[in-house]
Amino acid sequence: MGAVSLLFVAIPALILLHLYAAPYTKVEESFHVQAIHDILSYGIPSSNYSLHLQENYDHFSFPGAVPRTFVGAVVLSGLSRPFIWLNESIDRQFLARAILGLLNASALLSYTSGIQRAFGRTTAVWYLLFQASQFHVLYYASRMLSNMFAFGLTMLAMRFLLPEQVASDAYRKRCRLALYLLTIAGIVFRSEIALFLATHTIFLLLAGRVTILQDIIPAGILGLLIGLAFTVGVDSFFWQQFPLWPEFTAFKFNVISGNASAWGTHPWYFYFSNAIPRLLLNPLTYLIGAPMALVQPATRRSAAYILIPSLAFVTFFSIQPHKEWRFIVYTVPPLTAVSALGASYIWTHRAKSFIYRILSLLMIGSTFGSFVLSTFVLLPSSSANYPGAHALHALHRHAHDSKPEISVYLNNLACQTGVTRFLQLPPSESPLVHLPGSPDGSIPALQSGHSIWKYDKTEDEATKSTASFWEQFDYVLVEPGDEEKKVLAASGHPDQWEVVDAVDGFAGLRFLRPGVDATGQVEKKVLHSIFGQEGVRLWESGREFVRRSVTRGWWAEIRMEPKIKILRHVQ
Repeated sequence: MGAVSLLFVAIPALILLHLYAAPYTKVEESFHVQAIHDILSYGIPSSNYSLHLQENYDHFSFPGAVPRTFVGAVVLSGLSRPFIWLNESIDRQFLARAILGLLNASALLSYTSGIQRAFGRTTAVWYLLFQASQFHVLYYASRMLSNMFAFGLTMLAMRFLLPEQVASDAYRKRCRLALYLLTIAGIVFRSEIALFLATHTIFLLLAGRVTILQDIIPAGILGLLIGLAFTVGVDSFFWQQFPLWPEFTAFKFNVISGNASAWGTHPWYFYFSNAIPRLLLNPLTYLIGAPMALVQPATRRSAAYILIPSLAFVTFFSIQPHKEWRFIVYTVPPLTAVSALGASYIWTHRAKSFIYRILSLLMIGSTFGSFVLSTFVLLPSSSANYPGAHALHALHRHAHDSKPEISVYLNNLACQTGVTRFLQLPPSESPLVHLPGSPDGSIPALQSGHSIWKYDKTEDEATKSTASFWEQFDYVLVEPGDEEKKVLAASGHPDQWEVVDAVDGFAGLRFLRPGVDATGQVEKKVLHSIFGQEGVRLWESGREFVRRSVTRGWWAEIRMEPKIKILRHVQ
């Protein structure tokens, strides 16, 4: 198996590895996760639509600031069904995320195939090396964000726009298909793709690749009609509002009304000074690879063709005050492709110049260093960011089947850091019955059925300030400190609550001076779950070698601190 084939396998394997290490979700993914859960658990009603949806579906209880589309949830639920039929007990949240991750992996590999056809095998190898050593795309490829639902369609469009040596009529057809896919992605999933579409359309028009009447208008009209048919048809049904176009509603709320700024603002240069360097991770990709591709006459035209529309998109999008790296994630593969062009030129000329030989070694070393940073530092750090999910699992282990009915309050942090309907225990088919048996042991104790769990996520502060609210719960998940004190005070009887467990979460990095032993508890836990004890041993040996030979004893490791306490009502 050649280098390209091995690296092809590495992309989906690494996406699944990141999923396995961090299988839980954050609050920004909650809508799509809950929607998939509800479709798989309660089905799509064929009668009494409104009543069925309002009684069972989460989005009627927690609609969010603006409606989001169900299209991605419907697709993933449909693709998950065959696996559930084969194994009813399969982890459905993990399954749905794995399917999304593999779909995005397929789009990335299709883009890589286009790079190989357009620029050759060496460029494709460098692209895969750079892509495999980045963190964000691999980690978020399986995450239930609207951006990652749009990511696959966007990458397919970028693949069709790669400047392969094909007949002009065939290339024009591919450009039309790319514009059509970008239109659908923007209509259904993310409105910022409209600007991404605009910069590519204008560039193609100015370059003479497409025409307005024959290409742009037909692709735009067809993409608009197909996209609207999907989103308006699906979402009007699930939200019970007609006509409903969720992404347009979100665009009006966030951009036209300016409400997105409430989530924070950044200066205009944030994407260039912070987001893009973090997304590419390897500094030599944008300090050496991309500049080399633009400087050399052999690669300049192709590099500019890929780079200009993406950088124009980032530039124009920088006007929007609220900025997040995921809004420009679609530019990462094109920017990486340009860097791969430059790295390929350096590599193929390494025997002709001492400078190119040194640069080749630097590119290899920086890529390896980025891979180590991504896989062995950023991944364990990110996996420690879900204390809510770990706290709920700990509570289930501690209390399940301890009494017939168990009521638990899930606080805001728990819901933001991993708690989903997938993790909640479903209603038991038979109630818990416990027969104690005889005192002398001649008649053994018997138990059948399971506990019925009830979960509460009330957010209203006035309701939570009353003692009667807290009296109904057997367990409460709270943050240590002020929230814990507030809950105990509101309950009226602080002495009736005891701490069952405390769950740690990520609290930054701990910097070690020479002579201070490293513990690496989080790193070892993640590595052991993936690679076993041998992987932990190799990591410890490598860490000590680096500390001894490179950093002169200095090191940094993940620091944890209590994030959520589990309180039990003792009366």
